[in-house]
Amino acid sequence: MKKSRVLFASLSGSVIEWYDFYLYGTATGLVFSTLFFPNENPAIGLLLAFATFGVGYAARPIGSIIFGHYGDKIGRKAALMLTLIGMGGSSFLIGLLPTFEAVGLIAPILLVFLRLIQGIALGGEWGGAVLLATEYAPKGLRGLYGSVPQLGVPIGLVAGSFSLTVISYLTTDAQFLAWGWRIPFLFSAVLIVLALWIRSGIEETPAFKEQQEKGEIVNVPIVETFRNNGRNVFHVIGLKLGDGFFNVFLMSFILVYATNYLGYGNERALTALTIGCATMILTIPLVGYLSDYIGRKVIYMTGVALLFILAVPYYMLIGNSETWLFVMQAVMLGVLWGAIFSTQGTLFSELFPANVRYTGLSVGYQLAAAIVGFGPMLWTTMAEAFGPSPWIFGGFMMGFLALSFILCLFIPDTRHVSTYESKQDQTMNM
Repeated sequence: MKKSRVLFASLSGSVIEWYDFYLYGTATGLVFSTLFFPNENPAIGLLLAFATFGVGYAARPIGSIIFGHYGDKIGRKAALMLTLIGMGGSSFLIGLLPTFEAVGLIAPILLVFLRLIQGIALGGEWGGAVLLATEYAPKGLRGLYGSVPQLGVPIGLVAGSFSLTVISYLTTDAQFLAWGWRIPFLFSAVLIVLALWIRSGIEETPAFKEQQEKGEIVNVPIVETFRNNGRNVFHVIGLKLGDGFFNVFLMSFILVYATNYLGYGNERALTALTIGCATMILTIPLVGYLSDYIGRKVIYMTGVALLFILAVPYYMLIGNSETWLFVMQAVMLGVLWGAIFSTQGTLFSELFPANVRYTGLSVGYQLAAAIVGFGPMLWTTMAEAFGPSPWIFGGFMMGFLALSFILCLFIPDTRHVSTYESKQDQTMNM
Protein backbone atom coordinates (compact mmCIF):
# COMPACT_ATOMS: atom_id res chain seq x y z
CA MET A 1 0.00 0.00 0.00
CA LYS A 2 1.24 3.49 -0.82
CA LYS A 3 2.39 5.31 2.29
CA SER A 4 1.05 8.58 0.87
CA ARG A 5 -2.51 7.22 0.95
CA VAL A 6 -2.12 6.13 4.56
CA LEU A 7 -0.84 9.57 5.54
CA PHE A 8 -3.70 11.24 3.68
CA ALA A 9 -6.21 8.98 5.42
CA SER A 10 -4.67 9.79 8.78
CA LEU A 11 -4.60 13.53 8.10
CA SER A 12 -8.03 13.86 6.48
CA GLY A 13 -9.88 12.18 9.31
CA SER A 14 -7.90 14.12 11.88
CA VAL A 15 -8.67 17.44 10.17
CA ILE A 16 -12.39 16.73 10.10
CA GLU A 17 -12.52 15.50 13.69
CA TRP A 18 -10.75 18.62 14.93
CA TYR A 19 -12.79 20.85 12.62
CA ASP A 20 -15.91 19.61 14.35
CA PHE A 21 -14.44 19.72 17.84
CA TYR A 22 -12.99 23.22 17.60
CA LEU A 23 -15.96 24.53 15.63
CA TYR A 24 -17.88 23.93 18.83
CA GLY A 25 -15.18 25.69 20.85
CA THR A 26 -15.29 28.75 18.58
CA ALA A 27 -19.08 28.85 18.67
CA THR A 28 -19.16 28.55 22.49
CA GLY A 29 -18.35 32.18 23.22
CA LEU A 30 -19.93 33.58 20.04
CA VAL A 31 -23.22 31.65 19.91
CA PHE A 32 -23.99 29.06 22.59
CA SER A 33 -23.60 31.38 25.58
CA THR A 34 -26.36 33.56 24.10
CA LEU A 35 -28.72 31.10 22.40
CA PHE A 36 -28.53 28.10 24.73
CA PHE A 37 -27.56 29.61 28.10
CA PRO A 38 -29.23 33.04 28.24
CA ASN A 39 -28.73 34.90 31.52
CA GLU A 40 -28.97 38.45 32.75
CA ASN A 41 -25.33 38.19 33.81
CA PRO A 42 -23.26 37.53 30.64
CA ALA A 43 -20.41 36.07 32.70
CA ILE A 44 -22.73 33.35 34.07
CA GLY A 45 -23.99 32.49 30.58
CA LEU A 46 -20.41 32.28 29.36
CA LEU A 47 -19.42 30.12 32.33
CA LEU A 48 -22.28 27.70 31.65
CA ALA A 49 -21.41 27.55 27.95
CA PHE A 50 -17.77 26.75 28.74
CA ALA A 51 -18.97 24.04 31.11
CA THR A 52 -20.39 22.22 28.07
CA PHE A 53 -17.08 22.85 26.30
CA GLY A 54 -15.36 21.11 29.21
CA VAL A 55 -17.83 18.22 29.05
CA GLY A 56 -16.42 17.34 25.64
CA TYR A 57 -12.96 17.08 27.15
CA ALA A 58 -14.25 15.11 30.14
CA ALA A 59 -15.82 12.54 27.80
CA ARG A 60 -12.59 11.92 25.90
CA PRO A 61 -11.19 9.34 28.38
CA ILE A 62 -14.36 7.29 27.88
CA GLY A 63 -13.71 7.29 24.16
CA SER A 64 -10.06 6.38 24.70
CA ILE A 65 -11.08 3.27 26.66
CA ILE A 66 -13.82 2.22 24.22
CA PHE A 67 -11.92 2.78 21.00
CA GLY A 68 -8.59 1.82 22.51
CA HIS A 69 -10.15 -1.55 23.34
CA TYR A 70 -11.41 -2.09 19.80
CA GLY A 71 -8.26 -0.64 18.26
CA ASP A 72 -6.04 -3.10 20.14
CA LYS A 73 -8.38 -6.11 19.68
CA ILE A 74 -10.04 -5.63 16.28
CA GLY A 75 -7.79 -3.16 14.53
CA ARG A 76 -6.89 0.50 14.13
CA LYS A 77 -8.93 0.93 10.95
CA ALA A 78 -12.25 -0.28 12.39
CA ALA A 79 -11.95 1.99 15.42
CA LEU A 80 -11.13 5.01 13.27
CA MET A 81 -14.18 4.48 11.04
CA LEU A 82 -16.43 4.53 14.10
CA THR A 83 -14.88 7.69 15.53
CA LEU A 84 -15.59 9.56 12.30
CA ILE A 85 -19.24 8.52 12.35
CA GLY A 86 -19.64 9.57 15.98
CA MET A 87 -18.05 12.97 15.51
CA GLY A 88 -19.71 13.78 12.19
CA GLY A 89 -23.16 12.68 13.27
CA SER A 90 -23.13 14.67 16.50
CA SER A 91 -21.82 17.82 14.79
CA PHE A 92 -24.49 17.61 12.10
CA LEU A 93 -27.21 17.28 14.75
CA ILE A 94 -25.86 20.30 16.66
CA GLY A 95 -26.57 22.30 13.53
CA LEU A 96 -30.24 21.25 13.76
CA LEU A 97 -30.79 21.92 17.48
CA PRO A 98 -33.56 24.27 18.63
CA THR A 99 -32.50 27.13 20.91
CA PHE A 100 -33.40 27.85 24.53
CA GLU A 101 -36.00 30.36 23.39
CA ALA A 102 -37.78 27.67 21.36
CA VAL A 103 -37.77 24.67 23.72
CA GLY A 104 -36.35 25.86 27.05
CA LEU A 105 -34.06 23.57 29.04
CA ILE A 106 -34.30 20.79 26.45
CA ALA A 107 -31.97 22.84 24.22
CA PRO A 108 -28.91 22.92 26.53
CA ILE A 109 -29.54 19.31 27.58
CA LEU A 110 -29.41 18.14 23.96
CA LEU A 111 -26.35 20.32 23.34
CA VAL A 112 -24.51 18.75 26.27
CA PHE A 113 -25.45 15.24 25.12
CA LEU A 114 -24.12 15.82 21.61
CA ARG A 115 -20.98 17.41 23.03
CA LEU A 116 -20.47 14.21 25.03
CA ILE A 117 -20.66 12.17 21.81
CA GLN A 118 -18.12 14.53 20.22
CA GLY A 119 -15.75 14.04 23.13
CA ILE A 120 -16.09 10.25 23.11
CA ALA A 121 -15.39 10.14 19.37
CA LEU A 122 -12.36 12.40 19.60
CA GLY A 123 -11.06 10.38 22.54
CA GLY A 124 -10.60 7.46 20.17
CA GLU A 125 -9.64 9.36 17.03
CA TRP A 126 -6.40 11.04 18.05
CA GLY A 127 -4.52 7.94 19.20
CA GLY A 128 -5.71 5.90 16.23
CA ALA A 129 -4.70 8.55 13.71
CA VAL A 130 -1.22 8.74 15.25
CA LEU A 131 -0.80 4.96 15.13
CA LEU A 132 -2.09 4.75 11.58
CA ALA A 133 0.78 7.02 10.56
CA THR A 134 3.58 5.84 12.85
CA GLU A 135 2.98 2.09 12.44
CA TYR A 136 3.30 2.49 8.66
CA ALA A 137 6.36 4.75 8.91
CA PRO A 138 9.61 3.64 7.27
CA LYS A 139 12.70 3.33 9.44
CA GLY A 140 14.08 6.68 10.51
CA LEU A 141 10.99 8.71 9.57
CA ARG A 142 8.55 7.89 12.37
CA GLY A 143 8.76 11.41 13.79
CA LEU A 144 7.87 12.95 10.44
CA TYR A 145 5.03 10.49 9.84
CA GLY A 146 3.73 10.95 13.38
CA SER A 147 3.60 14.72 12.89
CA VAL A 148 1.25 14.47 9.91
CA PRO A 149 -1.97 13.66 11.83
CA GLN A 150 -1.01 16.44 14.28
CA LEU A 151 -1.55 18.86 11.40
CA GLY A 152 -5.24 18.07 11.75
CA VAL A 153 -5.41 20.30 14.83
CA PRO A 154 -4.35 23.65 13.28
CA ILE A 155 -5.97 22.90 9.92
CA GLY A 156 -9.20 21.79 11.56
CA LEU A 157 -9.27 24.80 13.86
CA VAL A 158 -8.57 27.25 11.03
CA ALA A 159 -11.27 25.62 8.91
CA GLY A 160 -13.78 25.75 11.76
CA SER A 161 -13.09 29.33 12.82
CA PHE A 162 -12.74 30.47 9.19
CA SER A 163 -16.12 29.00 8.28
CA LEU A 164 -17.80 30.88 11.12
CA THR A 165 -15.91 34.06 10.20
CA VAL A 166 -17.01 33.87 6.56
CA ILE A 167 -20.61 33.28 7.55
CA SER A 168 -20.48 36.21 10.01
CA TYR A 169 -19.21 38.51 7.24
CA LEU A 170 -21.96 37.36 4.84
CA THR A 171 -24.81 37.79 7.32
CA THR A 172 -26.06 40.43 9.69
CA ASP A 173 -25.69 39.83 13.42
CA ALA A 174 -29.35 38.83 13.61
CA GLN A 175 -29.05 36.43 10.67
CA PHE A 176 -25.86 34.90 12.06
CA LEU A 177 -27.54 34.10 15.39
CA ALA A 178 -30.77 32.98 13.71
CA TRP A 179 -29.36 30.50 11.20
CA GLY A 180 -25.89 31.43 9.91
CA TRP A 181 -23.93 29.65 12.66
CA ARG A 182 -25.64 26.36 11.76
CA ILE A 183 -24.14 26.10 8.26
CA PRO A 184 -20.58 25.01 9.27
CA PHE A 185 -22.03 22.31 11.55
CA LEU A 186 -24.30 20.96 8.82
CA PHE A 187 -21.43 20.99 6.32
CA SER A 188 -19.51 18.50 8.47
CA ALA A 189 -21.77 15.74 7.08
CA VAL A 190 -20.21 16.20 3.64
CA LEU A 191 -16.69 16.13 5.04
CA ILE A 192 -17.33 12.96 7.04
CA VAL A 193 -18.61 11.07 3.99
CA LEU A 194 -15.42 12.06 2.14
CA ALA A 195 -13.17 10.93 4.99
CA LEU A 196 -14.98 7.60 5.36
CA TRP A 197 -14.45 6.93 1.67
CA ILE A 198 -10.73 7.68 1.99
CA ARG A 199 -10.22 5.51 5.08
CA SER A 200 -12.22 2.59 3.67
CA GLY A 201 -9.47 2.06 1.09
CA ILE A 202 -6.60 1.47 3.51
CA GLU A 203 -5.39 -1.74 5.11
CA GLU A 204 -4.66 -2.54 8.74
CA THR A 205 -1.28 -1.39 10.07
CA PRO A 206 1.74 -3.75 9.90
CA ALA A 207 2.21 -3.57 13.67
CA PHE A 208 -1.33 -4.76 14.38
CA LYS A 209 -1.06 -7.52 11.77
CA GLU A 210 2.09 -8.72 13.48
CA GLN A 211 0.25 -8.92 16.80
CA GLN A 212 -2.47 -11.04 15.17
CA GLU A 213 0.03 -13.38 13.52
CA LYS A 214 1.94 -13.91 16.77
CA GLY A 215 -1.25 -14.37 18.79
CA GLU A 216 -0.36 -11.46 21.07
CA ILE A 217 -3.78 -9.74 21.04
CA VAL A 218 -4.77 -9.20 24.68
CA ASN A 219 -8.30 -9.85 25.97
CA VAL A 220 -8.79 -6.66 27.99
CA PRO A 221 -6.31 -4.00 26.81
CA ILE A 222 -7.13 -1.48 29.55
CA VAL A 223 -6.32 -4.04 32.29
CA GLU A 224 -3.12 -5.11 30.54
CA THR A 225 -2.12 -1.48 30.06
CA PHE A 226 -2.29 -0.58 33.74
CA ARG A 227 -0.84 -3.92 34.85
CA ASN A 228 2.39 -3.60 32.88
CA ASN A 229 2.49 -0.01 31.65
CA GLY A 230 0.61 2.01 34.27
CA ARG A 231 3.67 4.11 35.04
CA ASN A 232 3.87 5.30 31.44
CA VAL A 233 0.17 6.18 31.43
CA PHE A 234 0.75 8.54 34.35
CA HIS A 235 3.88 9.88 32.67
CA VAL A 236 1.79 10.80 29.63
CA ILE A 237 -0.82 12.52 31.81
CA GLY A 238 1.80 14.67 33.55
CA LEU A 239 3.68 15.42 30.36
CA LYS A 240 0.48 16.64 28.68
CA LEU A 241 -0.86 18.85 31.50
CA GLY A 242 1.70 21.63 31.10
CA ASP A 243 1.34 22.31 27.40
CA GLY A 244 -2.30 21.18 27.49
CA PHE A 245 -3.54 24.08 29.61
CA PHE A 246 -1.63 26.56 27.48
CA ASN A 247 -2.99 24.92 24.33
CA VAL A 248 -6.62 25.28 25.41
CA PHE A 249 -5.99 28.92 26.25
CA LEU A 250 -4.12 29.71 23.02
CA MET A 251 -6.57 27.91 20.75
CA SER A 252 -9.91 28.56 22.41
CA PHE A 253 -10.11 30.83 25.45
CA ILE A 254 -7.99 33.48 23.76
CA LEU A 255 -11.10 34.52 21.81
CA VAL A 256 -12.92 35.32 25.04
CA TYR A 257 -9.87 36.71 26.85
CA ALA A 258 -8.94 39.05 24.00
CA THR A 259 -12.48 40.34 23.40
CA ASN A 260 -14.05 40.40 26.87
CA TYR A 261 -11.03 41.38 28.96
CA LEU A 262 -8.53 43.07 26.62
CA GLY A 263 -11.02 44.98 24.48
CA TYR A 264 -10.13 43.59 21.03
CA GLY A 265 -12.83 42.99 18.42
CA ASN A 266 -13.85 39.47 17.35
CA GLU A 267 -12.10 39.90 14.01
CA ARG A 268 -8.76 40.76 15.68
CA ALA A 269 -9.00 37.84 18.06
CA LEU A 270 -9.83 35.42 15.24
CA THR A 271 -7.01 36.84 13.12
CA ALA A 272 -4.52 36.25 15.93
CA LEU A 273 -5.73 32.69 16.33
CA THR A 274 -5.48 32.09 12.58
CA ILE A 275 -1.92 33.47 12.48
CA GLY A 276 -0.88 31.12 15.26
CA CYS A 277 -2.43 28.11 13.54
CA ALA A 278 -0.95 29.01 10.15
CA THR A 279 2.49 29.21 11.75
CA MET A 280 1.92 25.85 13.41
CA ILE A 281 1.17 24.23 10.05
CA LEU A 282 4.74 25.09 9.02
CA THR A 283 6.30 24.15 12.36
CA ILE A 284 4.78 20.69 12.82
CA PRO A 285 6.24 18.77 9.83
CA LEU A 286 9.61 20.54 10.09
CA VAL A 287 10.04 19.68 13.77
CA GLY A 288 8.66 16.18 13.19
CA TYR A 289 11.40 15.61 10.64
CA LEU A 290 14.08 17.03 12.94
CA SER A 291 12.91 14.82 15.82
CA ASP A 292 14.11 11.74 13.94
CA TYR A 293 17.65 13.13 14.10
CA ILE A 294 17.98 15.06 17.37
CA GLY A 295 15.39 13.19 19.42
CA ARG A 296 11.84 13.92 20.52
CA LYS A 297 12.71 14.29 24.20
CA VAL A 298 15.14 17.16 23.53
CA ILE A 299 12.57 19.04 21.47
CA TYR A 300 9.83 18.43 24.00
CA MET A 301 11.87 19.65 26.96
CA THR A 302 13.08 22.73 25.08
CA GLY A 303 9.55 23.68 24.07
CA VAL A 304 8.19 23.29 27.60
CA ALA A 305 11.07 25.30 29.07
CA LEU A 306 10.54 28.18 26.63
CA LEU A 307 6.80 28.23 27.29
CA PHE A 308 7.62 28.45 31.01
CA ILE A 309 10.02 31.37 30.50
CA LEU A 310 7.61 33.31 28.27
CA ALA A 311 4.38 32.60 30.18
CA VAL A 312 4.17 35.90 32.08
CA PRO A 313 5.65 38.03 29.23
CA TYR A 314 3.01 36.56 26.91
CA TYR A 315 0.16 37.90 29.02
CA MET A 316 1.92 41.24 29.51
CA LEU A 317 2.52 41.78 25.80
CA ILE A 318 -0.79 40.69 24.27
CA GLY A 319 -2.57 43.44 26.18
CA ASN A 320 -0.28 46.17 24.81
CA SER A 321 -1.32 46.19 21.16
CA GLU A 322 -2.85 44.01 18.47
CA THR A 323 0.62 43.70 16.88
CA TRP A 324 1.94 42.01 20.00
CA LEU A 325 -1.20 39.87 20.13
CA PHE A 326 -0.46 38.60 16.61
CA VAL A 327 3.27 38.13 17.24
CA MET A 328 2.89 36.29 20.53
CA GLN A 329 0.20 33.98 19.16
CA ALA A 330 2.58 33.07 16.34
CA VAL A 331 5.47 32.47 18.77
CA MET A 332 3.64 30.70 21.60
CA LEU A 333 1.08 28.73 19.62
CA GLY A 334 2.65 28.45 16.19
CA VAL A 335 6.29 27.81 17.06
CA LEU A 336 6.68 26.62 20.66
CA TRP A 337 3.47 24.69 21.20
CA GLY A 338 3.58 23.52 17.58
CA ALA A 339 7.03 22.02 18.20
CA ILE A 340 5.85 20.22 21.33
CA PHE A 341 2.71 18.90 19.68
CA SER A 342 4.59 17.77 16.60
CA THR A 343 6.57 15.26 18.66
CA GLN A 344 3.86 14.41 21.18
CA GLY A 345 1.95 11.64 19.42
CA THR A 346 5.09 9.80 18.34
CA LEU A 347 6.85 10.22 21.69
CA PHE A 348 3.88 8.99 23.70
CA SER A 349 3.17 6.04 21.39
CA GLU A 350 6.79 4.87 21.70
CA LEU A 351 6.33 4.41 25.44
CA PHE A 352 3.92 1.48 24.94
CA PRO A 353 4.16 -2.02 23.40
CA ALA A 354 2.16 -2.63 20.22
CA ASN A 355 -0.49 -4.87 21.81
CA VAL A 356 -1.74 -2.08 24.12
CA ARG A 357 -0.40 0.93 22.26
CA TYR A 358 -3.79 2.29 21.16
CA THR A 359 -5.15 2.05 24.70
CA GLY A 360 -2.08 3.31 26.55
CA LEU A 361 -1.49 6.24 24.21
CA SER A 362 -5.15 7.28 24.13
CA VAL A 363 -6.02 6.83 27.81
CA GLY A 364 -3.01 8.79 29.11
CA TYR A 365 -3.46 11.64 26.65
CA GLN A 366 -7.23 11.89 27.05
CA LEU A 367 -7.19 11.78 30.86
CA ALA A 368 -4.96 14.84 30.73
CA ALA A 369 -7.29 16.41 28.16
CA ALA A 370 -10.24 15.87 30.51
CA ILE A 371 -8.44 17.92 33.15
CA VAL A 372 -7.31 20.78 30.91
CA GLY A 373 -10.70 21.00 29.22
CA PHE A 374 -12.12 22.75 32.27
CA GLY A 375 -9.46 25.45 32.03
CA PRO A 376 -11.89 27.97 30.46
CA MET A 377 -14.18 27.69 33.48
CA LEU A 378 -11.25 28.34 35.83
CA TRP A 379 -9.97 31.25 33.75
CA THR A 380 -13.40 32.87 33.52
CA THR A 381 -13.59 32.75 37.31
CA MET A 382 -10.02 34.05 37.63
CA ALA A 383 -10.65 36.91 35.21
CA GLU A 384 -13.82 37.95 37.02
CA ALA A 385 -11.98 37.93 40.36
CA PHE A 386 -8.58 39.38 39.40
CA GLY A 387 -9.00 40.79 35.90
CA PRO A 388 -6.56 39.85 33.10
CA SER A 389 -3.57 39.72 35.45
CA PRO A 390 -0.37 38.50 33.70
CA TRP A 391 0.99 37.19 37.00
CA ILE A 392 -2.16 35.24 37.87
CA PHE A 393 -2.60 33.68 34.45
CA GLY A 394 1.12 33.29 33.74
CA GLY A 395 1.76 31.78 37.17
CA PHE A 396 -1.04 29.28 36.62
CA MET A 397 0.60 28.08 33.39
CA MET A 398 4.09 27.99 34.88
CA GLY A 399 3.06 25.61 37.65
CA PHE A 400 1.88 22.90 35.25
CA LEU A 401 4.73 23.49 32.79
CA ALA A 402 7.20 22.89 35.62
CA LEU A 403 5.52 19.55 36.35
CA SER A 404 5.78 18.48 32.71
CA PHE A 405 9.44 19.48 32.49
CA ILE A 406 10.37 17.50 35.61
CA LEU A 407 8.55 14.38 34.38
CA CYS A 408 10.25 14.66 31.01
CA LEU A 409 13.59 14.09 32.75
CA PHE A 410 12.48 10.55 33.62
CA ILE A 411 11.41 9.27 30.19
CA PRO A 412 13.80 7.70 27.68
CA ASP A 413 14.76 9.07 24.29
CA THR A 414 12.60 6.73 22.23
CA ARG A 415 13.40 7.53 18.61
CA HIS A 416 15.34 4.27 18.15
CA VAL A 417 12.55 2.03 19.53
CA SER A 418 11.10 -0.30 16.91
CA THR A 419 7.32 -0.15 16.46
CA TYR A 420 7.25 -3.68 15.08
CA GLU A 421 9.21 -5.75 17.59
CA SER A 422 6.52 -6.12 20.23
CA LYS A 423 8.54 -8.32 22.58
CA GLN A 424 11.35 -5.81 22.61
CA ASP A 425 8.81 -3.06 23.31
CA GLN A 426 7.36 -4.97 26.22
CA THR A 427 10.79 -5.53 27.75
CA MET A 428 11.54 -1.83 27.57
CA ASN A 429 8.34 -0.91 29.37
CA MET A 430 8.36 -3.55 32.12
